[in-house]
Amino acid sequence: MAFKISGFGSYEAEKKVAVPVQEVQQRSIVPKKSVVQVRFPGKGVALAYYNDQFDLQLGDLVYVDGKLEGQLGRVVEISYSFKIKVSEYKKVIAVCDTNVSGQFFMAGSHFVTFDPSSLPAKQITMWFKAPAQEDEEWVSGTDDTTFRLDDLKGMKISDSIAERGHNYYFENRVRYICLDGTHGYAIVEGSESYTVEFDYCEGEISNLVCDCFCSFTCKHEFAAMLQLRETLTLIEDHYAEEYARTGYFAAINKGTLFAFAIDGKETGSFSL
Repeated sequence: MAFKISGFGSYEAEKKVAVPVQEVQQRSIVPKKSVVQVRFPGKGVALAYYNDQFDLQLGDLVYVDGKLEGQLGRVVEISYSFKIKVSEYKKVIAVCDTNVSGQFFMAGSHFVTFDPSSLPAKQITMWFKAPAQEDEEWVSGTDDTTFRLDDLKGMKISDSIAERGHNYYFENRVRYICLDGTHGYAIVEGSESYTVEFDYCEGEISNLVCDCFCSFTCKHEFAAMLQLRETLTLIEDHYAEEYARTGYFAAINKGTLFAFAIDGKETGSFSL
């Protein structure tokens, strides 16, 4: 992969520098049968899997079935010449789309884009969570609680939960957050990755939920609100016109974007 990165060490200070990420060639979606070695960094192992659903490439991030279901792995070897007994192999069940294109701006610890086609929530969620199984059913519900984003005391959370959420915010554990019209979505990394959803209108938050299944307002929600408040303040100060044009923003942690959109790629280009 060719890089052209100038002044990388000082990028946080240049808040109005745009970061264009060039488009890569569209990959074939025609499945190509293979046996692949998948390395799981969190487990320190590489295992063989059968693939008959995707045209996999070296460096692809994938999910598999079996004992390591739900763990994100990277394809490190591919073999197209093989003869196996399929019942003896677990399979690749999903591949992450890590192709990113669009224009991004500096926003504190995050990059922000105002293009709805860049970094959509559905794409980014796959970077952190395995796709739901067909037989899984998800439901959610909320009460009528609302609060002002500029006064988070209205969340009515305990001091200990607020402190832990504040630490998550400072540790940049809010990996991704977006606001599409009035509906918001965030990914917060704790012991695992959790999704936070909410509605935001004229400074007021409602319908705040998290899939960590707490029966009370949680640290993930508090961290997401702190990140939302910071990002909206930076947008208002520096990118108000860009935001007004689309009514959409998506912000992603800088390290997260580089780790997923660049690391492991062998072709393409990036400019800064």
